[in-house]
Amino acid sequence: MTTTPRAARAPQAGRPTRIPGVDWLLLTAVLALTVLGALLVWSATSNREDLTGGDSSAYLAKQVVNIAIGLVLMVVVTATDHRWVRILAPLVYVASVAGLVLVLTMGTSVNGSRSWLMLGGMSIQPSEFAKLAVVVGMALVVAERSEGRWRARVGTTDVLAMLAVAALPATLIMLQPDLGTMLVLSATVFGVLAASGARRRWLALLAGGGVAAGAAAVLGGLLKDYQVDRFMAFTNPDLDPRGAGYNVEQARIAVGNGGLFGQGLFDGSQTRAGFVPEQHTDFVFTVAGEELGLVGAGLVIALLAIVLWRALRIAARTDDVFGRMAAAGIACWFGFQAFQNIGMCLGIMPVTGVPLPFVSYGGSSMFAGMLAVGLLQNIQLRTLSSPAARLAPTPRVLVRS
Repeated sequence: MTTTPRAARAPQAGRPTRIPGVDWLLLTAVLALTVLGALLVWSATSNREDLTGGDSSAYLAKQVVNIAIGLVLMVVVTATDHRWVRILAPLVYVASVAGLVLVLTMGTSVNGSRSWLMLGGMSIQPSEFAKLAVVVGMALVVAERSEGRWRARVGTTDVLAMLAVAALPATLIMLQPDLGTMLVLSATVFGVLAASGARRRWLALLAGGGVAAGAAAVLGGLLKDYQVDRFMAFTNPDLDPRGAGYNVEQARIAVGNGGLFGQGLFDGSQTRAGFVPEQHTDFVFTVAGEELGLVGAGLVIALLAIVLWRALRIAARTDDVFGRMAAAGIACWFGFQAFQNIGMCLGIMPVTGVPLPFVSYGGSSMFAGMLAVGLLQNIQLRTLSSPAARLAPTPRVLVRS
């Protein structure tokens, strides 16, 4: 007697057929974060005439444009044929590296880091796109070397190939130097290696190497004085309350002022007085804490948690190796960056200058994040619309000792 595989059976009468579609919960969470972020940016800049030139809604208008462009990019990636996504992955990587090289040769320094390219009236930060480039580059390496096998075996050669993909952008980012992006990139690389099934000794070696490299950078003078001061202020904010510890002290005061329900949007005392530096970018979470309180700040965290949950769910459900690695890498990227940003606003992480995904003001961060969400949706659509993928044996990838 021949049995029919469960995935190939015809749908039973009366049972609804699952229709392929986008992940609406992921999309809703991202849109909610962008709307909430635009309001927080508006509040943080409405009283800052030095930034707005007297137009209280100037940054709101700019952020709406950033969101609109980001949504277009997301739709384009979502609708792109999956085969083209993989074909274009190396081009994305090369373009990202080229952008990082251009930054070092003709970039503009902001806050001590040469991280920006001025293109006409726009400023672009290539390191934001490098995060996505490294994710898709490493995912492509794993996919090309493991697809067609009954089990995905990630050996020494595979790990070295993935690290080589990440090494060039990481080196160029450190030369800027952009310590915040480097930390996010390191966490992302570690997450992709773990998801790929790399042996535990490789993960331990990478973690130990990261700590050693950080210590060498500090002791060897590779970091600038203000970056070292930020780490010192993190260990003891009272050490220099008017200097390196000023941001953390003011951020804590702003969040503490919010209480349970906040002081009201546009009514935060610290925000209106402009006491928190870079409040519309790196410290935008303090606006949520002060003006929307614990409830509003908790909503931001909950929406970010939904984005991470859906990314991990997409990674777990897909049988496509490239899609699984890419989705896992994006989840690590968003997760660590959100933790780093919120942590520095609360004083539990050092100030490194990374934006809060989909919330902070800025075009480069918004564009890169929306491209990543588009890739997640592309993987989701392929997973739901490919019966052949569900019939194929699912490779079990485990971290091996």
